Amino acid sequence: MGNRLSKIYTRTGDDGTTGLGDGTRVGKDSARVNAYGTVDEANSCIGVVLAAPVPDDIRALLTTVQHQLFDLGGELCIPGHSAISGDDVDALERHLDHYNESLPALKDFILPAGGEAAARCHLARTIVRRAERETVTLARHDAVRPEAIRYLNRLSDLLFVLARVLARADGQGEVLWSHDRRHS
Repeated sequence: MGNRLSKIYTRTGDDGTTGLGDGTRVGKDSARVNAYGTVDEANSCIGVVLAAPVPDDIRALLTTVQHQLFDLGGELCIPGHSAISGDDVDALERHLDHYNESLPALKDFILPAGGEAAARCHLARTIVRRAERETVTLARHDAVRPEAIRYLNRLSDLLFVLARVLARADGQGEVLWSHDRRHS
């Protein structure tokens, strides 16, 4: 079992710095902290998806994803650490293929809506996309394993497909973007 947090506040961050997993201190606005902080935010948003009614298979998948995002946050918090593997990315691709095969091809863009669970999933997708951008920014300055970026890229794709599935499961359906609508 890991370390137990018996005291939540330490006051060590009152100067605008935070400790990384290897003990070094960096600014709370560093690219590394932004990357793993946004991964944490994405993980929390997936928890918001799971607070809505979702099918059991999607619930199990997203719970696994939450564990992997926690691992990824650790990888980004500890320079040189690896936690996400190519197998994790491959598994996301298999899930993507599975859920996407029953969906109709998209001919138009869809709006991030389609019922409560679907809308929450779209929100999670956009946060994962931001986590990916933050991780790419970090990779421009520090070593980041390509699996981390690939994982986030596939996860945002998976969340898009799951949002489509959830919109159908909820009976709401997808809301298509109308590019030639008229404003009155």
